[in-house]
Amino acid sequence: MSFSFQVEATSGAARAGRFVTPHGVVETPVFMPVGTVASVKGVPQHILEELGVQILLNNTYHLYLRPGVETVRALGGVQDFMNWQHPILTDSGGFQVFSLSELRKLTEEGVQFRSHLDGSLHMFSPESALAAEIGLGADIIMAFDECTETPATHARTRESMELTLRWAQRSKQYFENHKQEVPWFERETREHGSEQTQALFGIVQGGMYADLRRESAERTVEIDFPGYAIGGLSVGESRETTWEMVEATTPLLPPDKPRYVMGVGTPEEIVRYVSMGVDMMDCVLPTRAARHGLLFTSEGKVNIKQARYVRDESPLDPKCSCPVCRRYTKAYLRHLYASGELLAQVLNSIHNIAHYMQLMRGLREKIKRGERLDVG
Repeated sequence: MSFSFQVEATSGAARAGRFVTPHGVVETPVFMPVGTVASVKGVPQHILEELGVQILLNNTYHLYLRPGVETVRALGGVQDFMNWQHPILTDSGGFQVFSLSELRKLTEEGVQFRSHLDGSLHMFSPESALAAEIGLGADIIMAFDECTETPATHARTRESMELTLRWAQRSKQYFENHKQEVPWFERETREHGSEQTQALFGIVQGGMYADLRRESAERTVEIDFPGYAIGGLSVGESRETTWEMVEATTPLLPPDKPRYVMGVGTPEEIVRYVSMGVDMMDCVLPTRAARHGLLFTSEGKVNIKQARYVRDESPLDPKCSCPVCRRYTKAYLRHLYASGELLAQVLNSIHNIAHYMQLMRGLREKIKRGERLDVG
């Protein structure tokens, strides 16, 4: 089997399990740091391994533009390219194309857009986006979808949802016809004695309307994917609305397949989503916040820019076992940030990712013990 998923324990709606990919096993619930251009900003791969990162997210849109899919394919796929021999998930590029609203043109066929790098004209369709994802070679790839803008009317959102459903069918058909074209397919098949291919996940849309979310979930499940994502969130709506959409959708997704909420969130939000039965999450927040001096600790957020830390000899988080907290004081971290040192961004990012990894380990342990999760 190229991909399989099993729930091993539950606590309320929360689940602890694992999924198997050609590049390793991932324990869930899991948070995936974002390595947009095959790099988690400021943190090298060997440090990610030391922190316990199980799986990364790469961005199809950015890698398609630079260095190009054929370059990555020629180098053996994203794992060999970035020397990360662990699972990787690639998004379809739909969200990035959506964010280029002034540079794109949407049709039934796909989305025509201009590169943010040089203004060159490109086209993503379900088929071409899947061709790019297959060429990049990640373990889990996403169907091409339209991320509906917010706010949008019910009629506009339904139109967008219907388009995403048609694109999901086309994505699956293309994948079934071309899934053996993965860069590492022949090598993995030879070594493991079975056909090792990617897993294609479907994406639920429906904007900020619970009825459309439910309909999208039911109809996407009918297409039959090995996993399901809830997309189109964190695009400007309130947190309460995001929670409402996830709560409306999650119970309709198959209990024997992984559930993935895309583009979330803060540590507090992650606990809430896990308590709803979500298995997978990703977000740029840990490293983005770190670059601006915002650090997450067991005692709450720390804004390391503040003058109160100038002579603070305590570790950032006394309960954290990461290399930053074991070695450096708040005073030193504050000095690095105030001085504009690149090391500040590196150390801050390492700590924030470590905090997220420790959070996920703690959640998995609580679920396995049958404990209820504290969602605040």
